Amino acid sequence: MLLRKITLEEFGAYRGKQSLDLTTEKKKPIILIGGLNGCGKTTLLDAIQLALYGPRARCSGRGNKTYEAYLRESINRQADPTRGSSVTLEFTVTVDGTEHYYKVVRSWHTSGKSTLKEFLTAFIDEGYGARAKANRRAEPELKHSRVLSEGWADHVESLLPLEVASLSFFDGEKIESLADPERAASVIQSAIHSLLGVNTVQQLRTDLLALQRRQKLSDEEQHLMDNIHEQEREQKAVEAELEDAEQDVAQRRTSLGTARRSLETLEEAFAHEGGNLFNRRVEIERDHARALVRLTELRSSLANLAAGPLPLLMMSEHLKELRKQAKREQTAAEAGQVLGVLEERDQWLLELLPEEAKEAVTERLEADRAKRAKQADLKTDLALPSDMLTQLSLLDAASARDKARAAELLKEVADTDEERVQLERQLAGVPAASKVEAIQQEREAQLREVAKKEDAYERALERFTELKRRLEFVTASLDRAHEKFVRTKVKAEEVERIIKYSEKARRTLDLFSDALLKGHISRLEVAMLQSFRTLMRKQGLVQGLRIDTNKFTLTLTDSEGELLDPARLSAGERQLLAVSLLWGLMKVAGNRLPSVIDTPLGRLDSRHREHLVDRYFPYASDQVLLLSTDEEIDEYLLSRLESSVAHKYMLVHDDTTFTTSVVSGYWWNAGAQNVA
Repeated sequence: MLLRKITLEEFGAYRGKQSLDLTTEKKKPIILIGGLNGCGKTTLLDAIQLALYGPRARCSGRGNKTYEAYLRESINRQADPTRGSSVTLEFTVTVDGTEHYYKVVRSWHTSGKSTLKEFLTAFIDEGYGARAKANRRAEPELKHSRVLSEGWADHVESLLPLEVASLSFFDGEKIESLADPERAASVIQSAIHSLLGVNTVQQLRTDLLALQRRQKLSDEEQHLMDNIHEQEREQKAVEAELEDAEQDVAQRRTSLGTARRSLETLEEAFAHEGGNLFNRRVEIERDHARALVRLTELRSSLANLAAGPLPLLMMSEHLKELRKQAKREQTAAEAGQVLGVLEERDQWLLELLPEEAKEAVTERLEADRAKRAKQADLKTDLALPSDMLTQLSLLDAASARDKARAAELLKEVADTDEERVQLERQLAGVPAASKVEAIQQEREAQLREVAKKEDAYERALERFTELKRRLEFVTASLDRAHEKFVRTKVKAEEVERIIKYSEKARRTLDLFSDALLKGHISRLEVAMLQSFRTLMRKQGLVQGLRIDTNKFTLTLTDSEGELLDPARLSAGERQLLAVSLLWGLMKVAGNRLPSVIDTPLGRLDSRHREHLVDRYFPYASDQVLLLSTDEEIDEYLLSRLESSVAHKYMLVHDDTTFTTSVVSGYWWNAGAQNVA
């Protein structure tokens, strides 16, 4: 397995979306990630395990918390919890010589006050290896796999078992704990069994033993034979019943078809004789009576309108003349009222004028009064009231309203009368009861006959279907009984053969398991000792290393062949011994797993640090992720490690917002100037 890329979104201290390219190059297997304490190095290690293993991940920040509580607290405190967090891990795995590209997205968010929802989506490109060989920069063609997503917990165990991953992802504290001989023994045992495949052999041996214990011969032949005979008799009986039921269904289907055709003939005859109209006679009569009542109401409404001003519309010309006369009388009345006032005004005005002007003015005033007197003098005076014009206007408005209403009523009268005529025609076409009564009775009787035959046909069909299901069940049971009987007859020989060869296979697996275990331990001893000597400053301190095949404890010997108590080693030397254990395991496993190391140089002196940087990190695996502080991989060690580094990143922490972001570079490289 090789990690390709990891993306954190609102995870822990990582604000927003932060991505790290983890691809390595030939002879450059190291990804160097720097960060001060509390910046998120361990969180990054947890994210890798969380993406792969979910609730089973051994995350350092989880402690005794429930998985749901851990996920809730992993959402960045400044992020919206309803949008949540996600961890995306991309990696390649070589299976049967073919490189597959995986992308796993694990996301979660809160819904409501108490609900947390988690999702896992898996993508795969199974043909990535072939394209990568042709083009080293080939991009993966990922496709979502629903089956892989739903079964990821099982699938990841086939790619990288959790127990094996614990040996691949480790921090400085784990390295220190491995310096304890008892702790180292349990790790060696777990690694040899899981990483090197010994547990597979032992599981196969256990499965064979379980198979042997399940084999036993029972004396049930006679009982099986009796059961078979009983089921055969039942099968024959059901077959006979089913045949009768099938014939009954066919007969009732034919009878029902004949009854339905007879009913269709009667329906046609009934319709031809006007039977449908006869059935609707009461309804038609009711509609006809309703139309007559409506006509009466409409005509009454018209009569009420005629009692009002509506008839005056026939005297429209006379009303026009009356309106003119009213205007003339109103004008004459107004002129007569003005004449008296004008005479007094003229007398007062003449008294004010000088004598020489009185004659001319008098003529003018007399002419004006004569003109007005002529207007007040009418040839015809009907002595109409003064508000006659107002009354005529009100009469016009009432007449217009009644005229519109009368038009509506007349239209409704015409429509209703047309409906009445149509209904009377239908009533005229209704046949006499004596004419359709006989055929109607015959039709109703045939309807009852069809309903009865339909019911009988349905019951016959249900019985046929039930018998068919019963026959299928009896036949299946009989087949199983025959198979069981055959197995019983050959079971004695089969059981004997299974027990014999299982026992032989178990003995072979015991020998193979012992040989495999000893072979792995021998290779691991050589690899560990070689690694320890490579890392140690005191080359002559340890000359021999043995691993007990039963207890898996480590034994060291000095240059004189005497046992060397691990307590005589310094804390740094015990830490190097733990690193040698992990390095040796990786060598024996073929360096096919990435090594993710958090704070690797905690308790080592400068010489041992140089040895790790020069002799271990570049060769620990095909991919090595180093999570370091500035005091571990400092400027000097960085210069020694530079040629083996594929990528460098810094985890920059903002103390004001308590968030971390990822930038390219390292403390003493371009791109890291803003590191706090």
